[in-house]
Amino acid sequence: MIAFIDDHRNVYGVEPICRVLPIAPSTYHEADARRRRPERRPPRVRRDEALKPEILRVFNENFAVYGANKVWHQMRREGFDVARCTVRRLMKAMGLQGIIRGKPHRTKYRLSSV
Repeated sequence: MIAFIDDHRNVYGVEPICRVLPIAPSTYHEADARRRRPERRPPRVRRDEALKPEILRVFNENFAVYGANKVWHQMRREGFDVARCTVRRLMKAMGLQGIIRGKPHRTKYRLSSV
């Protein structure tokens, strides 16, 4: 929605567009301020941006086979104070996935029709 408002704000203005869309003008202005001044971004977003290159580095150094648990363990060994769920969330957001060994487990039996 922010991109739509950016594209049409010169023609219609921010407040009339926000009246039609389900978004408050203050929400748009805050998002615009965060985009222009990165120091206004929330601490979690800033930390995520700092951790993403490190996660990618650890993942690539280990031949792109490490999953979230092993990446987390390696980062802890290197001195990063990061939670396992944070590593898992960021790896999922970056599209990184470790190699799965063995056959997948079947949880239900299928009966063939006779």
